[in-house]
Amino acid sequence: MVVPRCCWADMKGLTIQVLKGRRFMMFASLLIMNTAGLSYIFGLYSNDIKSSLGYDQTTLNLISFYKDLGANIGILAGLINEVTPPWVVLAMGASFNFFGYFMIWLSVTKRIAKPHVWQMCLYICLGSNSQPFVNTGGLVTCIKNFPESRGIVIGVLKGYTGLSGAVLTQLYHAFYGDDSKSLILLIAWLPAAISLAFLPTMRIMKASLGHPNEIIKLFYNFLYISLSLAGFLMIIIIVEKRVAFTRGEYGGSAAAVLFLLFLPLSVVVKDEYKLWKSKKEAMNDPPTPTPLKITAVEPNLTVPTEQVSCWKTAFQQPDRGEDYTILQALFSIDMLVIFFTTICGLGGSLTAIDNLGQIGKSLGYPKQSISTFVSLVSIWNYLGRVVAGITSEIFITKYKFPRPLMLTLILLLSCAGHLLIAFNVPSGVYVASVIIGFCFGAQWPLLFAIISELFGLKYYSTLFNFAAVASPIGSYLLNVRVAGHLYDKEAEKQLAALGLQRRAGEDLNCTGVECFKMSFIIVTAVTFFGALVSLILVFRTGKFYKSDIYKKFREDHANLALTETGMSGNGVRKAEAQGN
Repeated sequence: MVVPRCCWADMKGLTIQVLKGRRFMMFASLLIMNTAGLSYIFGLYSNDIKSSLGYDQTTLNLISFYKDLGANIGILAGLINEVTPPWVVLAMGASFNFFGYFMIWLSVTKRIAKPHVWQMCLYICLGSNSQPFVNTGGLVTCIKNFPESRGIVIGVLKGYTGLSGAVLTQLYHAFYGDDSKSLILLIAWLPAAISLAFLPTMRIMKASLGHPNEIIKLFYNFLYISLSLAGFLMIIIIVEKRVAFTRGEYGGSAAAVLFLLFLPLSVVVKDEYKLWKSKKEAMNDPPTPTPLKITAVEPNLTVPTEQVSCWKTAFQQPDRGEDYTILQALFSIDMLVIFFTTICGLGGSLTAIDNLGQIGKSLGYPKQSISTFVSLVSIWNYLGRVVAGITSEIFITKYKFPRPLMLTLILLLSCAGHLLIAFNVPSGVYVASVIIGFCFGAQWPLLFAIISELFGLKYYSTLFNFAAVASPIGSYLLNVRVAGHLYDKEAEKQLAALGLQRRAGEDLNCTGVECFKMSFIIVTAVTFFGALVSLILVFRTGKFYKSDIYKKFREDHANLALTETGMSGNGVRKAEAQGN
């Protein structure tokens, strides 16, 4: 059967429209962001690093700190993104990801000579540094394309990041069984391959007529699908806890996960087909052109202003919501409060997440439970991001409820999770994984949205990456200097009680509730103090959040609508076609 040439032309036209459209760009962003949570599954392979290379807990936590440092030092990515298209930062992130994790895999499997500690720190810092490049290339691109819907955009995209741990866990069990060393190889090549596959898709697109309703509807469709994916993963985790899965059963669950992961593509194709069909009908039945109205244009008599050095205006902050310069934002009290709050809140949550493997082992949980903890953190991390992003958006638009106050409440809730670990409540680590995962996830979209609202979008890719630097600082103070130090101190005390000494090259292990008790009491106190400090931002920004913070974006779209309608005889339909 010969396919008519017109049909081939139609299929080609539809395919090109799908691949070049903003809907496909958002789908690509979902997949890319789903690989941006690699640092959250450190607990799955941390024991392999510790036992293979003979580290104590302080050394392992030092490596964990460099992981968090790499995952949050994104200032370079932000500055590069200011002057290059998004595909540049995505390509750089892919190369960092593969090199860093591939070298860790070679080290753990002893395919190369045992590296020095500083080399392992360098490898994991480079590997995890791919995350801010992915965030900048994917998340920032979408926020700049859809500024009026940033709460929903951040919530859904960061939600997919939160699910990455649970998704990768299912894939690794399907591919490699229980060989957790091979997980390191998987996270070396898979995220890099996905980023490289979608490089041509990620770009800044001109805002178009009707775009706010379009993006809200589309992202809600993506949200419903992601909720189905999260629900399926939650059910699988519960079943896996009760029943030992075979390799084939893991393969079946992984196939279902991949199906739900790619299901948003069907929504993209369906919407693009409707638009393509309406454009084709418009070409066959063109409307009557609107007579061109000529109006006099007043001459522009604006006197050019003299350029002032950014250093001279560093302490002359504009009104909140206007575009700050980088220095104006960095020297503002609001940014200092955000920075300190992030150190306390995210630092404490990362300490719990990075030590899940050792927490479970010291408290006597079976190895399978550690995978369960990581998956629970991943799923509730997702729910925290989605709920915080979307709920805070609804609360702002309907009730003028300030986002900083929601951040305060999230920090207070996370204290409960830390206390469950500190006092080893029966089955408490399962509940703590849920609470800490939810709170950790919720903090990110709130922080990103607050920064974009207070300091504008002009230098957003740099400013949000600067704020993220606070996270590894908190991780170093609470994870390395507190949790790692106290764990090793207790482990050495237990060895001394048995009349034993640690041999060179032997890993150092601690057993019992005392291993992490004092550490998480300290983490709880620091997080609570961070919640109190965040109230300063609540009081400072109260008046701003009671105003209409998105007014100027609606005015920009209204002006664009009038411009495009006046220039086009086809009116709304032509402007909509140009935007897609």
